[in-house]
Amino acid sequence: MKGAGQERAGLRDSRGFIVVAVLWMLASLAALALIYLTYVTNTAVTVAVNADRLQADALVNAGLELAAYRLTAQNEAVRPTSGTFNARVGAGRVSVTFRSEAARIDLNMAPKPLLAGLMTALGVSATDAPVYADRILAWRTSTEAGQDNPEDAFYRTLGASYLPRHAPFPHSDELWLVRGIPAAVVERVLPFVTVFSNMRTVNVLDAAPQVVAALPGMTPETLQQVLRDRADPRIDPRSLVGLAGGANATVEGSRAYRMTVAVEAPSHRRSSAEIVILLLDSGDEPYRVLSWHNAYDGSAGKPL
Repeated sequence: MKGAGQERAGLRDSRGFIVVAVLWMLASLAALALIYLTYVTNTAVTVAVNADRLQADALVNAGLELAAYRLTAQNEAVRPTSGTFNARVGAGRVSVTFRSEAARIDLNMAPKPLLAGLMTALGVSATDAPVYADRILAWRTSTEAGQDNPEDAFYRTLGASYLPRHAPFPHSDELWLVRGIPAAVVERVLPFVTVFSNMRTVNVLDAAPQVVAALPGMTPETLQQVLRDRADPRIDPRSLVGLAGGANATVEGSRAYRMTVAVEAPSHRRSSAEIVILLLDSGDEPYRVLSWHNAYDGSAGKPL
């Protein structure tokens, strides 16, 4: 009898072990299933986000192509220097604003009075503005090899780990590297300058009021008159050149255009890009991209 009892007890222990093992296996399978479900969910979310980004990128490219076509399809003599348009591309929406880079002051071409005038228009004192303009001119001005340059000595005195480029600015953001100009001034100046117009003049039809105010000899009264006249379709735009002083004013555009392309994908996610292109006269491509900055917030919102 004792042997039979021990056999039954051993059988119960074996069954208990099997139950525990089965429970562990079920728990492990459940954990694996949960891990797989999490992976699938995360993958689906990632795919959805990437799909939205791909759609937004495609819409931005479509907006760029549409704008470039509108510009290159017209003769240069009648080509608009600024404009805006909206378009539907498939189930998405595109809004494009374009403006010739002649509306900005070229850091590589502008004379000192124009650079100093911009800083004065932005609140820099009449004493400091010419000094800051000299810093820009010294940065972009070439020097002969081995020549003792006072601007180089200025940078060494400040303990800078680099010297002025002594060559044209490749990008407006390089203005941050120019020593002797306060960061607050650089921040105020950047929205109104370019390195792409290749012009000593600015287009008074398209330029921001701060840029028009930078023109040498400009007074508050003349500035207000220029702003009024350029908004009046009855006024001959060419008259604005003489009114604005002539020497640094023009109504001509640059072959470089800055575009803001804002898009809304079918999912209502929005994206935008600021793109600078150069229109080409010949070759297989009608334009060349000079600068491209994307902004993607992935947020849903109202239609454009």
